[in-house]
Amino acid sequence: MSREPRVTVWNEFRHEQANPKVAEIYPRGIHEALAGPLRAVGLEVATATLDEPEHGLDRRRLDATDVLVWWGHRAHDEVADEIVQRVRQRVLDGMGLVALHSAHFSKIFKTLMGTGCDLKWREAGERERLWVVDPTHPIVAGLPEQIVIEHEEMYGEHFDIPPPDELFLVSWFRGGEVFRSGCTWRRGQGRIAYLRPGHETYPTYHNAQIQMLILNAVRWAAPVGAATPRRGNQQPQEELG
Repeated sequence: MSREPRVTVWNEFRHEQANPKVAEIYPRGIHEALAGPLRAVGLEVATATLDEPEHGLDRRRLDATDVLVWWGHRAHDEVADEIVQRVRQRVLDGMGLVALHSAHFSKIFKTLMGTGCDLKWREAGERERLWVVDPTHPIVAGLPEQIVIEHEEMYGEHFDIPPPDELFLVSWFRGGEVFRSGCTWRRGQGRIAYLRPGHETYPTYHNAQIQMLILNAVRWAAPVGAATPRRGNQQPQEELG
């Protein structure tokens, strides 16, 4: 698309209200921490949270969204199935989805992947090295060959996802585990990116390199104006007989 994508950042907004440590790191909510750097480069960004009517994802909002950024953790089951199906259809119709950190276990991500999306995890504040394994991928444009995060939650293999269309980041953790941390898929006309970093009790989303990674993912996931396929009963294009 020629213009910058219109973005909606979705967040449960529960941890920030219940955990003082999270509130200290993200006083305006994780959604605003994610939205701020995107707005700073000129993108049009709205936010939506779990406890708004229709989780802030009514049809009008989704129709005005080119890329949906999703952060969830403790309340995956509270997302209404009707809204999940609404978001799924928009992705199939061309809206991009960027799933962050524990959104791997969200209803929408599992629905689009068709697998359990489970993994190993450990919260020990250990060092993570994110290694760029495909330096040609646009989501890692402008980034160094590795991003070091001093304190993060560990995610480890096996990650129960379909084989990614593209793998561009692999994490190593001080405890020894590795993880596929930057992956993409296509579903219908929509593009999906998964980015692992972002546990709520660490200031990961204040890291400029992680902010650039998310910006790149948003731009990559934006609709590309693909041809709209026609399906169903079809009249012959040539004379039969």
